[in-house]
Amino acid sequence: MSQTPALEVKNLTKKIKGKQIIKGVSFTLVPGEVFGFLGPNGAGKTTTIRMIVGLISPTSGTIKIGGKNVRTEFTEAMRHLGCIVENPELYPYLTGWENLIHFQKMDSSIPKTRLNEVIELVGLQNRIHDRVSTYSLGMRQRLGIAQALLGKPKVLILDEPTNGLDPAGIREMREFIRQLAREENLSVLVSSHLLSEIQLMCDRVAIISKGTVLRTDSVDNLLAEQERVIWRAEPIKVAKEILSMETEVTEGPDHTLITLYNEPLLPDWNEKLVKAGVRVKEMRTQLPSLEDLFLEVTGGESID
Repeated sequence: MSQTPALEVKNLTKKIKGKQIIKGVSFTLVPGEVFGFLGPNGAGKTTTIRMIVGLISPTSGTIKIGGKNVRTEFTEAMRHLGCIVENPELYPYLTGWENLIHFQKMDSSIPKTRLNEVIELVGLQNRIHDRVSTYSLGMRQRLGIAQALLGKPKVLILDEPTNGLDPAGIREMREFIRQLAREENLSVLVSSHLLSEIQLMCDRVAIISKGTVLRTDSVDNLLAEQERVIWRAEPIKVAKEILSMETEVTEGPDHTLITLYNEPLLPDWNEKLVKAGVRVKEMRTQLPSLEDLFLEVTGGESID
């Protein structure tokens, strides 16, 4: 039996002042995965998230959270959703505990016992009775996530969760998010411009550009499709001429040649080089970074 998606976005569109901003966006999240949502500034990432969390209505398409349709079952759908869009909304003059009490009282369905559960989940047991004004940025992020988890959501949306953190804080937040998804069987949608972190944090990614999702797949699959072979051969001019007859070739640093990875044909290419008198000194595979892949997929657009 197939797993029911925790979040399902299907053929989502949005027009603003007659302009099509979102153009048929579709993707799903399954329980227990961290899903990266990547796009350059103005790609439609924030607009899509605002539709998912119910801040604006889509022009067409469907959004289901925990199987509940956001358009027709709004209250039930929102019960399955926790989110932090931009910075957590916290009261710095209150303690962490008082902040959570304040939000817990807004929803009568949340028992007070849930507070201790989320505090333990985010690891703030030792500082929960201190004022939020004394918290580090990373601790504030954790308290914001604790707040978002009060209602036991199936989907957690985090917009730039590592924004402003130092390298140690970024690594800690990344490990925390992965642990949270795994141990709580929670679907986490992460929007971020830090491609290296998305590569380390996420199981799958969707790449959006100009309102359209260009690719959705696991990070490993996306990178494997762009695997390259680095050749070090002499004379390089002859090697390039021969390889160019077989595949696309570019010149790399330090007098190397770069070709596509095609495992069945690699021995044939190597044999042709040797027969032509080319000395093949090195032949190794190389996976691109997610940043390289992103630039290739989006036609050179950068993330701001």
